[in-house]
Amino acid sequence: MLTRRWPPWLRWALTLLLLLTTAWFLDVSVVWQELAGFSLPMLLAAMVVSVLQVLVSAWRWRYTAGRLSVGLPFVVAVREYYLATFLNQVLPGGVLGDVNRAWRHSLGSAARLGAVHAVMIERLSGQMVMVSVALGLGAWLALQQGRIAGVVADMGGGVAAVVVLIVVVLGLLARLWARGRGYVHALRRDIRRALLSWPAIVVQVSSSAVVVATYLCVFALLAVGAGYWSEPQQALALLALCSLLLLAMAVPVSVAGWGVREGAAALLWPLAGLPPEQGVALSVGYGLAVLISSLPGAVFMVSGRHPAG
Repeated sequence: MLTRRWPPWLRWALTLLLLLTTAWFLDVSVVWQELAGFSLPMLLAAMVVSVLQVLVSAWRWRYTAGRLSVGLPFVVAVREYYLATFLNQVLPGGVLGDVNRAWRHSLGSAARLGAVHAVMIERLSGQMVMVSVALGLGAWLALQQGRIAGVVADMGGGVAAVVVLIVVVLGLLARLWARGRGYVHALRRDIRRALLSWPAIVVQVSSSAVVVATYLCVFALLAVGAGYWSEPQQALALLALCSLLLLAMAVPVSVAGWGVREGAAALLWPLAGLPPEQGVALSVGYGLAVLISSLPGAVFMVSGRHPAG
């Protein structure tokens, strides 16, 4: 149903439209100058951090699967997470890699429903922490700027992301409830076992916090290499802005967040008294760093193997 409503070409077209619209309102030559000022060593360091991000995310997935009594070797989890990350970067919607990861794991598992739920719950854990961090830092930034109403009004991307996620989740739950209450009970049971029970909640929040920290660390390394900050308060303001970009990327309407992320940067950076070209350049640098660091996943796509359960 969702595939028919959002054909792949439409998301590619929307991504291009968002990027062109953002470029229309900016000085593109300044954006290129900002990109040229990025430090290659810092870009390489950001890619190393992305490796840590995949390792911790794969471990979180393995832990979640274990809580549901589904076997998943760590090496396999890392391999599949790389593949999913790569697919999320090159396919429309930003979630097809995770769908493929759940499907491949279920093929080699006797507990297919548990394998699917493990991916869903692992992603839910990360989204919960990311939204909390973004909203917390965003509120701090609004207080610092003394323009709470203005910041909230211009956080359209972030607010839209939360609304879209809530609507999608409620819609899916409504469909599942209509089709069979038994599945809803099974999903609630698995969420309680793998996410909300003790000590799972501590492990999930802690590991997800590390993953979110790696997202922000990639932004921070790029910003340091470009000389975007010189004092702690300025650094925290930039991290707050970058966390809002991550929240905006949750809107599943483009390819890997491209266009949505850059448009949000063009709107958010002026709120902190910073040039929009700087925010867009940082956004583009982040997207390229994540895309390049996900390339090992292409190798596993070619191999065509699926994990054994």
